[in-house]
Amino acid sequence: MSRENLRRAINVGLVAGIVAVSMSAIGMIEAFDERDVITNILTLGQVLLYSTALIGGYFAIDPKDGTKLGPTLVYGLIAGLLTAIPLIALVFLTILNPNIRDDLVNVSPALIELLTFGQGPFLGSVILTIVMAIFGMLGATFHLLPEKVEKPLLVGVLAVIVVGTFSGVIQLIEMVTWLPRPIIRAIFGQQGIWIWSAIIIFVLAAAISAWWVSRGQQSYQVRRAAMSEDQEKRWRRTGVITVALLAIIFPILFGPYHSEVLDVVGIFAIMGLGLNIVVGFAGLLDLGYVAFFAIGAYVMGLLTTTTDLGIVGLSFWSALPIAVLAAATAGIILGVPVLRMRGDYLAIVTLGFGEIIRVLALSDLLKPVIGGAQGILKVGKPQIFGLEIVQPQWFYYLILAGVMLAAFVSWRLRDARLGRQWMAMREDEDVAEATGIRLVNTKLLAFSMGAAFSGLAGAIFASRLSSIFPHSFALLISINVLCLIIVGGLGSLPGVVLGSFILVGVPLYLSEFTEYRLLIYGVLLIATMLLRPEGLWPSAVRKRELHAVDEEAAREGTIVHREDVHPLT
Repeated sequence: MSRENLRRAINVGLVAGIVAVSMSAIGMIEAFDERDVITNILTLGQVLLYSTALIGGYFAIDPKDGTKLGPTLVYGLIAGLLTAIPLIALVFLTILNPNIRDDLVNVSPALIELLTFGQGPFLGSVILTIVMAIFGMLGATFHLLPEKVEKPLLVGVLAVIVVGTFSGVIQLIEMVTWLPRPIIRAIFGQQGIWIWSAIIIFVLAAAISAWWVSRGQQSYQVRRAAMSEDQEKRWRRTGVITVALLAIIFPILFGPYHSEVLDVVGIFAIMGLGLNIVVGFAGLLDLGYVAFFAIGAYVMGLLTTTTDLGIVGLSFWSALPIAVLAAATAGIILGVPVLRMRGDYLAIVTLGFGEIIRVLALSDLLKPVIGGAQGILKVGKPQIFGLEIVQPQWFYYLILAGVMLAAFVSWRLRDARLGRQWMAMREDEDVAEATGIRLVNTKLLAFSMGAAFSGLAGAIFASRLSSIFPHSFALLISINVLCLIIVGGLGSLPGVVLGSFILVGVPLYLSEFTEYRLLIYGVLLIATMLLRPEGLWPSAVRKRELHAVDEEAAREGTIVHREDVHPLT
């Protein structure tokens, strides 16, 4: 046992303990404990609590120093024990200070009972220490497992947690409701899934993952390598058509509730695809992106509302191009004064622009024109062949068309000369200008194209809700859209859609935990930056750049600064 490895295990264990006691003190563990993963056996709160020791034990080991059974178990044990210490301190603090809830409101008797397994502070603390030590050692032993075992095991466990957590949502799927009621009851409990269902799901997921690791992935790569360029194009075209067909029949298979969720996800995906042009392609950090979303929504509202604020009473389809054009024009207006700004200065100016639009929408100055705090009501709905689109399933197709349009335009622009100019400007503006790229035109086109997609999303958003209020266009919307393209993968079109579903769709399914959404956002962003900086579904260019630099740094023994590889600003 080296002193450096021991110090690492101690540091990681203490950090894991601080994370665990922090989640407990803010009420997160108790709140998540109300949802079962495995009925009457395992709750989501217990998963969060024990995962701190599991992850702590995993990161307590440095694979570069070698992995032997004895030291690995010892370091995992140390990390697990130290994870339990802050939790035990919290338990005994409630005994020493009965009025602790005056300062820490969420440290309730229910939380203490959860931490001590209902066995009292002394015996419960011993049990908690043993449990955390076991999970710490389990986390450390993952380094001893071969890849063919480690990945299937992780996939199986994650599959059980995901299915158990979203069991209530799964039962609302139209295809599941078609099953006989006894079968549904045999799989799902009142909350979560039954233990035998969990075992079956674990075995199936682990078996599929094991097959993919041992044979599927290798044969897939061999087939891809043997494909000609025409075959690869046909394969991609087939994949796109398959995804499009599945997207078209989605409302039929999943029902109105899931269509409603996908409507919101789709609106954010349209915005994300627009901001991906500005940030992912051109490298211009825009924190006021919600302003264009608001402009598109307000133009749609003013042109189609039947209230006194209405201007001309246009139909949705007539007002839609005007709303998009107004947002694109606003993008050019914003782009002109910030042409020479970069990085933090550009972010601050765009943030100010977004706040100006929000304050104007909320002010009494423009209240006679756009309604002020009361907003605009009775916004027109789209009509097709005289039928008004009202139901979420029908709005889903309109939003899907918007997503496909934004994705197609982004894809074509990315591979065109303009897209290469954006990427060259993103890497180094001075070098791009020296090679003959006109930065003024290139930046203005990036701002206007991104703003146009945001205006499109805003127009659909206003029509879908039939009303507009200034509070719907807060700075947080811009932050959410920026987060989803970072998590999904900067410059990646499918990554934007994936990020939209993870950061927008999943919280809608876990609405009872809304107060912890921003905390989870922060944790997810930190984890993404540390573990997968290229994003969950990265673009090929960004992935190649990052891994190429990683390999070069590994050969030279140097430390890589990610912002020097593919800067965001």
